[in-house]
Amino acid sequence: MSAILESSELPAVFDGVKLAAVAAVLYVIVRCLNLKSPTAPPELIYQDSALARFLLKSCPLLTKEYIPPLIWGKSGHIQTALYGKMGRVRSPHPNGLRKYLTMPDGATATFDLFEPRSEHCTGEDVTMVICPGIANHSEKQYIRTFVDYAQKNGYRCAVLNHLGALPNIELTSPRMFTYGCTWEFGAMVNYIKKTYPQTQLIVVGFSLGGNIVCKYLGENQANQERVLCCVSLCQGYSALRAQETFMQWDHCRRFYNFLMADNMKKIILSHR
Repeated sequence: MSAILESSELPAVFDGVKLAAVAAVLYVIVRCLNLKSPTAPPELIYQDSALARFLLKSCPLLTKEYIPPLIWGKSGHIQTALYGKMGRVRSPHPNGLRKYLTMPDGATATFDLFEPRSEHCTGEDVTMVICPGIANHSEKQYIRTFVDYAQKNGYRCAVLNHLGALPNIELTSPRMFTYGCTWEFGAMVNYIKKTYPQTQLIVVGFSLGGNIVCKYLGENQANQERVLCCVSLCQGYSALRAQETFMQWDHCRRFYNFLMADNMKKIILSHR
């Protein structure tokens, strides 16, 4: 009789374990994908001015609620992995000319120049001078996508290749790019100003590039000549504070720190 009771209770126990396991997996998925986080419009911090009002009127997207793609769109980790490694389904390949500039210390700076594929809506000549993120260059997918869109809208684009980042360009001096060096970017901007004396500039920096372009514009007032505006995307404002943050395990920050450090090591060792 006891054997019969035990055998009848076992399936119920196994069903309970399975149910608990499924619930645990669903909980982890919901937490990892941030499925419960609410959507909201971006928080805007700005000074009330004619320029700010013009931007808000011209870019209604700034005040709209951001609704990410279903399932994976609320997870920053998945977005980073998908776009950082896979890119778009059909990532564009804009055609440009690579320019070489010899720096005073013997370093060879390079940048890629892309001509516009249509007339600018204002009829004027406008060039975007672009500084990519850490260890990046003009061949990265996010840069190619940005340049392709800008070309279609009538912008000339000049994209700096960080010193030492391109695998097929050897270093000609004992240094590579650093967090605050503006020499190569300044040389590229000066080349554009001399080659296209009629052009106006839009300065664009991604991540580390945002720090470089803002530092460049603030170093000398002459650097701001013919600059219509500067756009800094995903810029870190303090390298020391960021270093402390990246040493934390919260939100897998230390894992990203490991990935970036490993990438930097590969670049340094490739030029050994």
